[in-house]
Amino acid sequence: MAPKSSQPPSSASQKTKQQSISSFFTPKPSQAPKVTHKPPPQPKSPVSNGATHNDRAEEALPLGNSILGRKRTVPVPSDDGESPKRLRVADSEDARPSLSQVTAASLNTPKPTKLTDRTSKFLFSSSPPRRDENEAAAEEDAAGTQREKERLHEKFVKKLGRPDSFAELRRRNKTLTEEEANGEGEGEEDEEEQEASKPAKGKKGAATKKKSASKLTPMDKQYLEIKRKHLDTIIVMEVGYKFKFFGEDARTASKELGIVCIPGKFRYDEHPSEAHLDRFASASFPVHRLQVHVKRLVKANHKVGVVRQIETAALKAAGDNRNTPFVRKLTNLYTKGTYVDDVEGLETGSESPGPGAQATGYLLCITETNANGWGTDEKVQVGLVAVQPATGDIIYDDFEDGFMRSEIETRLLHIAPAEFLVVGDLSKATDKLIQHLSASKTNVFGDRSRVERVEKPKTMAVQAYGHISNFYADKMKSSQEGGSLSQGAILDKVHQLSEHVTICLSAMITYLSEYGLEHVFDLTKYFQPFSARSYMLLNGNTLSSLEIYQNQTDYTAKGSLFSTMDRTKTRFGHRLLRKWVGRPLIDKERLEERIAAVEELKNGENTIPFDKLKFLLSKIRTDLEKVLIRIYYKKCTRPELLAALQTLQDISGQYLQIKSPEQSGFSSTLLRDAVSNIPKIYDDLNMILEKINASAAKADDKYGFFQEEHEAEDINDLKLSIASVEDDLNTHRQEAAAKLGVTKVDYVTVAGIEYLIEVKRKSPQEKKVPASWQQISATKATLRFHTPEVKRMCQERDQYKESLAAACDAAFMRLLDEISAKYQEFRDCVHSIATLDALFSLATLANQPGYVKPTFTDGIELNITGGRHPMVEQMLLDSYVPNDLQLSHLATRALLITGPNMGGKSSYVRSAALIAIMGQIGSYVPATEARLGMLDAVFTRMGAFDNMLKGESTFMVELNETSDILKSATPRSLIILDELGRGTSTFDGVAIAEAVLDYVIRDLQSLTLFITHYQHLSKLHSRFTNNELKNVHMSFEERDGGREVVFLYEVAEGTSHRSYGLNVARLAKVPEKVIDVAGVKSAELEDNMVACKMGNLSRLINGLMNDDSEQGLDRLAEGIEQL
Repeated sequence: MAPKSSQPPSSASQKTKQQSISSFFTPKPSQAPKVTHKPPPQPKSPVSNGATHNDRAEEALPLGNSILGRKRTVPVPSDDGESPKRLRVADSEDARPSLSQVTAASLNTPKPTKLTDRTSKFLFSSSPPRRDENEAAAEEDAAGTQREKERLHEKFVKKLGRPDSFAELRRRNKTLTEEEANGEGEGEEDEEEQEASKPAKGKKGAATKKKSASKLTPMDKQYLEIKRKHLDTIIVMEVGYKFKFFGEDARTASKELGIVCIPGKFRYDEHPSEAHLDRFASASFPVHRLQVHVKRLVKANHKVGVVRQIETAALKAAGDNRNTPFVRKLTNLYTKGTYVDDVEGLETGSESPGPGAQATGYLLCITETNANGWGTDEKVQVGLVAVQPATGDIIYDDFEDGFMRSEIETRLLHIAPAEFLVVGDLSKATDKLIQHLSASKTNVFGDRSRVERVEKPKTMAVQAYGHISNFYADKMKSSQEGGSLSQGAILDKVHQLSEHVTICLSAMITYLSEYGLEHVFDLTKYFQPFSARSYMLLNGNTLSSLEIYQNQTDYTAKGSLFSTMDRTKTRFGHRLLRKWVGRPLIDKERLEERIAAVEELKNGENTIPFDKLKFLLSKIRTDLEKVLIRIYYKKCTRPELLAALQTLQDISGQYLQIKSPEQSGFSSTLLRDAVSNIPKIYDDLNMILEKINASAAKADDKYGFFQEEHEAEDINDLKLSIASVEDDLNTHRQEAAAKLGVTKVDYVTVAGIEYLIEVKRKSPQEKKVPASWQQISATKATLRFHTPEVKRMCQERDQYKESLAAACDAAFMRLLDEISAKYQEFRDCVHSIATLDALFSLATLANQPGYVKPTFTDGIELNITGGRHPMVEQMLLDSYVPNDLQLSHLATRALLITGPNMGGKSSYVRSAALIAIMGQIGSYVPATEARLGMLDAVFTRMGAFDNMLKGESTFMVELNETSDILKSATPRSLIILDELGRGTSTFDGVAIAEAVLDYVIRDLQSLTLFITHYQHLSKLHSRFTNNELKNVHMSFEERDGGREVVFLYEVAEGTSHRSYGLNVARLAKVPEKVIDVAGVKSAELEDNMVACKMGNLSRLINGLMNDDSEQGLDRLAEGIEQL
């Protein structure tokens, strides 16, 4: 056997090599470290040499091989979970060398007893072994070294490698206490000293150590610092000519934008699970695609932050901090409600699948209080503020709502917010409603809405009042002294707002300050209460049942009332008409004014004022309202500004001769005021446009944007400095030519690098090129150089250019400030153009064949002759069958409508409601004649659906909606109830339907259209002496013994005693066998009913023979009538 003394050197040589990865993470308290003193000299054997040679060969292998080669020597953990034992090979007395290590000589060598320092004390002998003083001292040294090594090892395990240690992570997040942090810091210093004192272990070891301790680059640290402040935001960072995403953001961006994600760390907390990765995952796109990608991310409901380089390359190169990373700051934040950086906004044109959030883009802030706890059935007090940053419109409201939260739902469906800001806690019912409306894609918003939540401290009301007062007081100080009276009025107006609205306003100002959009609240002229008093109330149910904004088939705008009426030419006119459609007027004077304007435009076709106006509107390509607000936010581009100002100048220039409303050429007040408003801004526009160089503005050239005489001094100076440097560069050509020994040198520009001097290879000039010239590029035939002077002058020119760019941007911002000061006048002019556009749209609709001007009365009535459904008649290829309707508060105020299935009942009642709504919008209506009383609301209860989110069955939803209607309706309301009571058993359904109908006619006295299949209800009209309730039905013809029914779609008096459900089953292609069985069963049930009634009659006659009272006679007459 080989002598055992050969083993320790082998082990020692292994120790000096790079350790395996697993050994770094193995605790070693029980194991003695390698000792520093030398073991007693042993005779060298060929085996030991061989082993050492093997080790050296192993050390030269790549890392992967060395780990594989050392598989046997990996520490083996013990079963009981204690620290691992000594390496098996070194520890076991009987361990044999591997076959590769054994030689013929060693096999025959006797095995001596192994006497190392560590094992000698365990050797059995009759007397203790003697040790000399040297040995004792050596042992003490070994023990001291062992303790030192154990201390270092414990420290290493505790830290697990510096960058990935938890302690380091927590200290970065500032969660460690100062004492701990200080302690850690000292430990680090010790460790660094220790590392410094260790000798270098060869290249491979160094590489591994470097790999295990991955350091963050300065830019990574810069990124993490920004990201930690905005964890809910996707950060896009400008890096040179690209924008980059890092970590988890890169994964999200890759999924949403379809760009490549380069793998790496996804987490930002340097988790041990990602310790093997040395960089963040990343994704990137070129600088010029920023708005495209930001828009797509914002549409997908993300909050996006753009981090830009604040410094430019040339100025940084000249500055003191040239060796540090570029200074970067978060310059823009975007969400759905606050995206105003592109005049197109988030609107996706007509092909988009819904009017949705893009149609309004409101950001809605809501808060709620409840004095009696948070039960779902409690009444709550709600405050809300909605802002449309893209146009500057602000809506506020404070109201009480019942347990169905119908008031909140109505407002949310009208405003259709793209984003919610919830202040404090909401009750369960409200929270569910907001979650449902924001998450559902089939609602009026068209897509998912973003929901943000902020805290609401107990003292929020007081804080909000102080915050708002300070905000407006600061605005008053900064604004010019001239407008102090109006500014005082603004402050008074804001102070009159209720507590809930004040809280919302304060939260909204704070929230929008992040996005730099808080200036929108200066424009208090556009504060409007969401009041149901000045407009007809169309609640959420009515908007969807009557398909006001979107159809109920595929939830797109096509086939809705709004799309039927919308013939506008401009984006801002489109938005105004949308507002008009959702808020029909109930003020008769304003309504008469609007309809008179529509009539004048309709009749004035082919007159000069009409054609002039039509031509001007058709020329507008720019969304002036949005460009104006973007100017106000200082986010406008130069070409946009020019286009908007020139469009406004063009329109206002056409009406310069109009000095007063009387000269406008129109007789309607609304048209006169609108037209006379337009030329007021002409002089201001001219003054601004005179300063601008049109061709430079179109090309977005910031350097030549201003006319020379209107340029700022600093811009002029910098332009002169640049010209001077360029002149020097030109004269320098002679010097360069002299050095090369030629008469003339021309500069060339290659790959964007200017002022290069070209020299032909193997020409006499090549030998004359001084060593100080720097070679920039080369081809087979030529070399290209920069001389030191050219290099210096180019750097100087770049510095001037970047200073010039900054000066031009500052001058442009000053111009935008100047325009913002006139914002109110410009906005009024644009609003006038929008009004003209919306009125034109209504006039175009009025010119359709079969449309008539309605007359309005003060009474409560609805008299329509030949009324048609405005949307259905456009879709139908055949002609629509018109119908009449007469309802009046003093005569018949309710109709009970029966008829066969699919006979046109719903279409009839909807057409009546839509004609009433269109009339009060100020539009002509599809009828031959219409006399309309001023309705204050239209309520509908149609269709069957459950609400699983609220845990409500179909019938529960039906009754909840009915309950809301009964609470909200007034005598001036129109109520439409479609098949109430069908969701439960026949007896309960009939009972509820009858009770509701009686209550609506007798107590509420509202105008009512009640559709039912319960023929039993038809006898209800006899209870009302003044003919308040009338029975009508949709007429039809029976053929083939009732097997075929022809619908006539005409309304006739009387009741339909059958619903012909089997006929619908036949149309729906139900199998004939099923229909036959159903027909037999239906006939059987009818016969049974008739037999029962006959039996009842015979009993009544029998009773009458015995007792001839009047009561008996009445009952008999009623029975015969029913039969």
